[in-house]
Amino acid sequence: MVLVLIVLVAVIVGMLGSMLGIGGGLLIVPLLTLVLDVPVRTAIGTSLVCVVVTSSASQIVYAGRHITHPRLGMALEVTTTIGALAGALTALVVDRRAIFLSFTAVLLYLAWSMGREPADRAAAAGGGVLPARFVDPGSGEEHEYRVHNLPAGVAIGVLAGVVSGLLGVGGGVIKVPLMSQLMNVPLKAAIATSNLMIGVTAATGALLFFSRGYVEPRFAVPTAIGVVVGAQLGSRLAGRVPVAVLRRMFQVLALVLAVQMAWKGLS
Repeated sequence: MVLVLIVLVAVIVGMLGSMLGIGGGLLIVPLLTLVLDVPVRTAIGTSLVCVVVTSSASQIVYAGRHITHPRLGMALEVTTTIGALAGALTALVVDRRAIFLSFTAVLLYLAWSMGREPADRAAAAGGGVLPARFVDPGSGEEHEYRVHNLPAGVAIGVLAGVVSGLLGVGGGVIKVPLMSQLMNVPLKAAIATSNLMIGVTAATGALLFFSRGYVEPRFAVPTAIGVVVGAQLGSRLAGRVPVAVLRRMFQVLALVLAVQMAWKGLS
């Protein structure tokens, strides 16, 4: 019964993770720790493995539709990977209550940042680097944009990596708002590009957790199977969901989980 529950929830996790560019770690870690009482470091290690799976499965769709911005993804990933290694090393030694409370802070940041309206993209059309374009599968509208504030984005990528390694969430929780709010990237392109990056970032932390024995096959295997199915469904649905709805999904999910993780950290 527990195995079936894990697979079913993993399908939902994969869908939401793929649709929002966060890899699903925001749901996997609370599920394993709060519902199944799995030790937090084991949950993080399992989550990192599943984030890699989510990234790989969703990119088949996003890259095929040319929504992903691969050059931007690789530029941000250099510093993010460094941060992921630092975060994973920190997670192995700090108090577990600190991890739960850190998770809460990140979730609250996510809810706040995604509630803000992005800058006027038409006004920001001049300047910028790494020009790109894609066709929205839902509306059929073509989006053409240029990346702004690239040096600042690369620097903040270190923080995204630390969050990934420390909390097992792939770093998309920072990367999507970073690209959407600061770097002039349309939300759907930010989600697709984040999905590309989270796999590389999470792999860095996953290898370290695996070497320390914090990846449990009895949790990782059924979760990964469900995540693969969900990620394929989510990446196809995301292109057809209005941007405003995606933003609200970000906020609601983040606030609900923030309350749960804060309770766990303070108990």
